[in-house]
Amino acid sequence: MRETELYWKIFNEAIADYHKTDNVDAPLNNPYQGGIEKLLYHKNWIDTVQWHLEDIIRDPAIDPVEALKIKRRIDASNQERTDMVEYIDSYFLSKYSNVKVKEGAKINTESPAWAVDRLSILALKVYHMTIEAERTDADAAHREACQKKLSVLQEQKKDLQTAIEELLSDISEGNKYMKVYKQMKMYNDPSLNPVLYANK
Repeated sequence: MRETELYWKIFNEAIADYHKTDNVDAPLNNPYQGGIEKLLYHKNWIDTVQWHLEDIIRDPAIDPVEALKIKRRIDASNQERTDMVEYIDSYFLSKYSNVKVKEGAKINTESPAWAVDRLSILALKVYHMTIEAERTDADAAHREACQKKLSVLQEQKKDLQTAIEELLSDISEGNKYMKVYKQMKMYNDPSLNPVLYANK
C-alpha cells in the first residue's frame, strides 16, 4: 500500500466515525494509540468538525450571539488544526532525521504535513460531493453537476497523492530536505494582537 493510501483510509475512517452521530460536540474517540495514524485521525477529526461548524454558521436564521460563539470556536479550531499540522511535520522530521542530504538538494514550497493537510480536506470534499451527486431529493441537473465536480476531485486526489509520494521519496533519498517554519499566528496571541493586549 502506498503511504498516501494509508492516509486516505484513515481520513475516511474519521469522517465515517464522525457521521455516526453527525454532531459537532461528539467526543473524539481516536482508535489509534500512536504513530502517524493517531495524528492523521485526530487531524481529520478536527477538519470534519470544523467543516460542519462552517455549515452551521452560514445559516441565515442563526442567532447572532450563537454565531459569534461558533466563529470563536472556528478560530480555536484553526489554531488546533495548525498545531496538528506541525505535530505531523515533527513526525516527518524525526523519520527522515538520519537522511544524508545530497549536495544541491532543494527545499519544497510546502512541508509534507501541509500537503497532507490538503489531502485531509480533499477527503471531506469527496465525501460530501458524493452525497450531493447521489441526492434523491435533488433534480437531475444538480446530480449531474455534482458528479462532474466529483470527477475533478477524484483526479485531484490522484495528483495530490502522487505529489506527496514523490516529495516523501525525494526527502528520503536526500534530493530534497525539510525546513519547517512555525506558523507564528499572531491574532490568537494576547501578547501579539494589539486588540487583545490593549484590553489587558
